[in-house]
Amino acid sequence: MRSLVLLVLFVWTAFAEEGMWTFNNVPTGRLQKQYGFAPDQQWLDHLRLSSVRLAEGCSSSFVSPNGLVLTNHHCVASCIQQLSTAEKDYSVNGFHAASQADEQRCTRQEANVLIEITDVTARLAAKTRSLSDRDANETRKAETARIEKECATSDSLRCEVVSLYGGGVYDLYKYRRYQDVRLVFAPEKGIAFFGGDPDNFMFPRYDLDAAFLRVYENGQALKTPHFLKWSAAGPKEGGLTFTSGHPGGTDRQLTIAMLELERDYLKPLILLNYAEYRGMLAQFQTRGEEQRRIAEDTLFSVENALKAFKGEWEALLDSRFFEQKRNEERDFRKRVQASAALRKEYSSVWTGIDAATQKKRQFYLPYLYMEGSFGFRSDLYRHARRLLRMAAELPKPNEQRLEEYADARKPELLQATLSPAPIYPELEIERLSFSLTKLRESLGADHPIVRQLFGKRAPRDVAAEAVNGTTLKDPTMRKALMDGGQSAIDSSADPMIALAKLVDPIARQLRKRYEDEVEAPLVAGQEKLAKARFAVYGKSLYPDATFTLRLSYGAVKGWVENGVPVSPFTIFGGAYERHTGRDPFALPQSWLDAKDRLNLQTPFNFVTTNDIVGGNSGSPVVNKEGELVGLMFDGNIHSLGGNYGFDPALNRAVGVHSSAILEALEKVYNARRVLAEIKGK
Repeated sequence: MRSLVLLVLFVWTAFAEEGMWTFNNVPTGRLQKQYGFAPDQQWLDHLRLSSVRLAEGCSSSFVSPNGLVLTNHHCVASCIQQLSTAEKDYSVNGFHAASQADEQRCTRQEANVLIEITDVTARLAAKTRSLSDRDANETRKAETARIEKECATSDSLRCEVVSLYGGGVYDLYKYRRYQDVRLVFAPEKGIAFFGGDPDNFMFPRYDLDAAFLRVYENGQALKTPHFLKWSAAGPKEGGLTFTSGHPGGTDRQLTIAMLELERDYLKPLILLNYAEYRGMLAQFQTRGEEQRRIAEDTLFSVENALKAFKGEWEALLDSRFFEQKRNEERDFRKRVQASAALRKEYSSVWTGIDAATQKKRQFYLPYLYMEGSFGFRSDLYRHARRLLRMAAELPKPNEQRLEEYADARKPELLQATLSPAPIYPELEIERLSFSLTKLRESLGADHPIVRQLFGKRAPRDVAAEAVNGTTLKDPTMRKALMDGGQSAIDSSADPMIALAKLVDPIARQLRKRYEDEVEAPLVAGQEKLAKARFAVYGKSLYPDATFTLRLSYGAVKGWVENGVPVSPFTIFGGAYERHTGRDPFALPQSWLDAKDRLNLQTPFNFVTTNDIVGGNSGSPVVNKEGELVGLMFDGNIHSLGGNYGFDPALNRAVGVHSSAILEALEKVYNARRVLAEIKGK
């Protein structure tokens, strides 16, 4: 990735177009000054209630009064794979429900609509005041569980206490929850991801990365007054654009010590593991067509993550960018030192954060492999651990449980446990064998955890025995264990349950140590820094992303790459020019057949200066009239450093043009039912 240009303004005085703003703190004054337009409360409320968060890490929006939802193809890729078989591969051939009765349920999907935001900062602060970092961390989690339980009065509500500004603000986000989400339409992956990994995070692009879902309530299509009207004209160059989505996470307010740990240890560790994991999956796919199919979604996710992590690491390695982050911290600390009151209250905070960061460096590796995902990449193992922990945690008082097993989380636990999504033993053995091998390599053959876990057995033997012998592939068996509680788990001879039992005490011990020695002081330190930042720079700031609904604004605008201007638009004709007939630059046959029917000047993809990151996939792009003009699906290569900072000269968000979706639905797919619905006919 090219070096990031030196940021000329500090984060707290942010660029006019920088920012992922919460819906209760939209910078309307800045918008009015720059664009001569500021949305009113009615405009904001309608967009908020038209926006939908998807459980599998994506954004989307309602585009009809009948619960029709627009999102990215890659956001429904796992559903497409779960619905596919060797005989019907919807990833290759696409999916089109001819009638509403043909729409098929995505069993792991959940849709959330944000209906209310409440500030609970004072309540949490009152509970944690004067406590040690460790006690405050435990008390905060317990009180959070109480707040969420009070809020989630039925399974149709989802409530989350969200830490913003590093703990400077705690807001309660209340969502309407929908767990019946069905696939309506998805094009072939060949056009949704045209250009494949080589074109990922690049521009120009020619991707129809779009799909339609439908939300159901009580078995009927959801009736909603809030949905986005479709703009056939789409965005124009220089036009103001808004995105309403759920950016997954940013780290723009980390201290230098924390960024150095990311740069020097965490990112290289993760990158190496993902690179080897990708190689294993690619090799598995060479075994045959069915192996290619069942590993496709996992490989896509790994390749996407690998490229994103690599871009983030390169941003941290950029000396000019990192020096700017140092300058930001120097300025902040200087201003704190200049005030006697602030100096007394906050000058030692950085020292505490530095110490906790060093602790994280010392034992993060075993924590990542045992409690995190790296040691046990297996759907079956995740089922086993969930069942094991549900049996242990659910009988406890709500506020004493692990936070992911609190009462407010029960609906998603049940959905995950009972999902009939297919599980493929051959792939499970390979994934678990790889994970266990990397665990042993990383910790060392003589590590006490490794000896306890493996004895004299090889990783593949452990994996094969657990996968081949388990009954957890069957959701009815999982339900029986779930309903049977602790006695059923204790008496189970299932080898995957046995593996989870062996790992769980070790993982819990590592988690407790991590929470006490790393998480607690870091949360306390960042909370204090947030208060200091408010005191120094005021509250005209946006918080780091937290997979909660945010509004960003920008304009349709290209950029200059190595002295050459990059146009903000591509057209259909460019896709045919790029077509080689070989993957990943092979257009599907449906597109080759439709060429003469298409207007090849139709805008296809476009770029804007909107500030987005992962999680914004599927975000609607709207104009100042609130009309849908596009669908975000990616960023350019320069945007990969967006986790740590924003560069308005180079960072670009990439979307699908609204007219491209209309043109394809009509002339390639003859999807008249969907077309009529989004046109309001």
